[in-house]
Amino acid sequence: MSFFTSANLEMAREIISRYPMPRSALIPLLHLAQEQHGWVTDEAMRQVADLCGVTPAEVKGTGSFYEMFKFHPVGSYLINVCTNISCMLVGGEELLEHAQQRLGVNTGATTPDGMFTLEEVECIAACTEAPCLQVNYRYRLRVSGDDFDQMVNDIAAGRADDLPRHGTLATVRQRIGLDRVAQIVAPEEAREAPVWLKRNDPTADRGAQDRVVS
Repeated sequence: MSFFTSANLEMAREIISRYPMPRSALIPLLHLAQEQHGWVTDEAMRQVADLCGVTPAEVKGTGSFYEMFKFHPVGSYLINVCTNISCMLVGGEELLEHAQQRLGVNTGATTPDGMFTLEEVECIAACTEAPCLQVNYRYRLRVSGDDFDQMVNDIAAGRADDLPRHGTLATVRQRIGLDRVAQIVAPEEAREAPVWLKRNDPTADRGAQDRVVS
């Protein structure tokens, strides 16, 4: 039984066609699976493994390296509050405590309605805008307790138009026509040295290198 919907299975095969080796599409397919279901299920990993020609263990081993892939249920809106040094110095920990009280859940938990999951995270690279947080990996900067409350109210009321539900990587789907594919081949099928290697080979004919560059 297929995990992917028929439309997403077609998309998965299109994504795989962009790569010389199917396993290179593993991460994009994990994103596709998470977008469909909100998190990466065991069924999703098995189908991604089958499509990419790897084992489910390899799928889990690769995906679990990245924080943005969730292998357990999370809320529709994942709130990551930063408490690293820059945010901590200007109220990051207080903001996290306020978030816990406002949502009525501890860090790592999901609200009973399944709307919000709250997490404490390390630096999210917005130190000059501390204290900061992310909602489904979209930034909110210089957040006060009142700002947090307003944000939660807006999301609950459907007024946060810039925040797709968890799992949506982008709101515009990339499509690459066959006329624009890079035509990269698998290493075992290569019949000549890569262009970059030719350019850096001191023994190669300079005229040939110039022709490659031009």
